[in-house]
Amino acid sequence: MTQAALLAAGIAEMGLDVPAETQQKLLAYLALLQKWNKVYNLTAVRNPLDMVTLHLLDSLSVLPHVKAKNLLDVGSGGGLPGIVLAICLPSLQVTTIDTVQKKAIFMRQVKGELGLDNLQVVHARVESFKPAENFEVIISRAFSELALFVKLTKNLLVKNGHWLAMKGQVPHHELDTVELVSLNIKVQKIIPLTVAGLGAERHLVVLENNE
Repeated sequence: MTQAALLAAGIAEMGLDVPAETQQKLLAYLALLQKWNKVYNLTAVRNPLDMVTLHLLDSLSVLPHVKAKNLLDVGSGGGLPGIVLAICLPSLQVTTIDTVQKKAIFMRQVKGELGLDNLQVVHARVESFKPAENFEVIISRAFSELALFVKLTKNLLVKNGHWLAMKGQVPHHELDTVELVSLNIKVQKIIPLTVAGLGAERHLVVLENNE
């Protein structure tokens, strides 16, 4: 099966509305990721079909839950899920941030080659980042435990904004920590995610900034 066929089948199975033109852009992004990965080691996933499932479809699983005008993707790495969301949601202003320079350089290359005007790439530590305006949504994919994720980014989120933490199994040990309680942050909901072709569990932990 080709990457294009696997992507199209996965999107259909997950009940997502991603036009053919957008799917082509996602595949163009994946081609750049594969090309750069040979030199820069951006991801441990090497198999082209596994990349469709573990990178594209996994990132696309949060698509129905992103409702905002702007979003920050923390520890974006090679642009997951930030670049995928920027491709699929042209009206969403996406900022990706990573401390590794080669990953930021790669993401800027993607922005240029794919003409992603709604994407901003920042090379910095998130705790030292000072954006022009705060974000309605801050998302992470395997960035850190919940309390640290919230602590490092709390000053970047608007009041009543949401953190979206992409996790595997429900991280029960992270939900009731003293640190999270002391930050006065409560889990709003935990959404099971379905990723086509992936047997492992995936969940989206949604937290709200009440302050």
